[in-house]
Amino acid sequence: MSEKLVKEIPPKSEDISKWYISVIRKADLVDYAPVKGMMVIKPAGYAIWENIQKILDKEFKKTGHTNAYFPLLIPESLLNKEAEHVEGFSPEVAWVTMGGSEELEERLAIRPTSESIICSMYSKWIMSWRDLPVLINQWVNVLRWEKVTRPFLRTTEFLWQEGHTAHRNKEEAMEETLRIINIYKNFIENVLAIPVIMGKKSDKERFAGAVETYTVEALMPDGKALQAGTSHYLGENFSKAFDIRYEDKDNILKYVHQTSWGVSTRLIGGLVLTHGDDNGLVIPPKVAPTQVIIIPISRGNWKESVLPVAEKVKETLENEDIRVKLDEREEYTPGWKFSEWEMRGVPLRIEIGPKDIEKNQVVLVSRVDREKRFISIEKLVDEVRKFLDDIQNSLFEKAKKFRDEHTKSTEDLEEFKKYMKEGRGFIKAPWCGDEKCELKIKEETTATIRTIGEEAKEGQKCIICGKPAKFVPFFAKSY
Repeated sequence: MSEKLVKEIPPKSEDISKWYISVIRKADLVDYAPVKGMMVIKPAGYAIWENIQKILDKEFKKTGHTNAYFPLLIPESLLNKEAEHVEGFSPEVAWVTMGGSEELEERLAIRPTSESIICSMYSKWIMSWRDLPVLINQWVNVLRWEKVTRPFLRTTEFLWQEGHTAHRNKEEAMEETLRIINIYKNFIENVLAIPVIMGKKSDKERFAGAVETYTVEALMPDGKALQAGTSHYLGENFSKAFDIRYEDKDNILKYVHQTSWGVSTRLIGGLVLTHGDDNGLVIPPKVAPTQVIIIPISRGNWKESVLPVAEKVKETLENEDIRVKLDEREEYTPGWKFSEWEMRGVPLRIEIGPKDIEKNQVVLVSRVDREKRFISIEKLVDEVRKFLDDIQNSLFEKAKKFRDEHTKSTEDLEEFKKYMKEGRGFIKAPWCGDEKCELKIKEETTATIRTIGEEAKEGQKCIICGKPAKFVPFFAKSY
């Protein structure tokens, strides 16, 4: 039975798209909803999102942010107030035109993002410099009418958090923008074990309505970049559109400077792609809903001899805040359970059999490489923690090694095109800063600027036009 489970997952190296869909379905993370492009996040998938939410929410609150909730429906007149913003989102907006059997006087947008509705409220709440800063976040769903969808990675409806803050000046708002993008970077690398590059978006790629957009970009095993999180400095663009002004200490009315930022359930898709293998999911311990699965070996009078010890081990780990489950089902063999929990990505397995009882030990098995460690029960907690840390670190280092090996530099356009066609990954190449050259690269290779990167060195020429380069961006194809 264990072999059958593995064979039902196509090899990751042969067709990563089929592999991805197979893994998220067989690991019971998600199912397709009746509406095209929408997904049902099942308990196993939602448990990962809950851990993401719990950890990030704690980080936000450490820096003074509080949670609120704003309406799902946005009047069209509000959405239209910031021209660049509405133009950027108009192809993806879904509209409500009927209320029951009556046609509405004004169309209502189902939120694609919440800047407009939140700004309309901030214009009421902010009067004085004493009211600032406003540091609010919300955990909600949004809807964007996507043409091509894939569960978690791009769906019509998805879950996210969106922070919206208001400040007295540019300096404070920029400090906030950079603080948040660093929180994202640290979380994605240290918790999800996914290495990212952090930097600023080009003007063409920045968020609609923003002055500056900062991003964290991860490289997936197929060589495509995944935008994992963004933080935007909005300047006065929205405050002028929505008349959000405050009386400063000098008694002069001034417009607030704003930020917005968010990550979504896309992170789950990135986690699956980055760490999963031909046996299924591999979930980093820090975010795994179940960090340890205990499997008693059901031989002989195992219920009297092995099961009580397994229950004691479970209790010991639970008391140390380790997320643990005991699989005592009689209808499945230990071998079947090994494959089942491997497919579900549990980082660490504990096997306990009659011979282990005699030796007062348990067997620890890593999901990553099936490394076994024989541990005395007295040292169990410390050794489990150490093994989980080792697994967490090994996942990050493996992903970082892949990212580094698939990051190239070139100043030759033909070499750039060849790599994008045959190898993929991040390419660092000099660019003059002109949007026309940026568009030409996209037209010829489908690669886009993921982050602007470092400033160009003296003498470097734009890979397209040959003029002096200003930057050396990271280019990649993307999801």
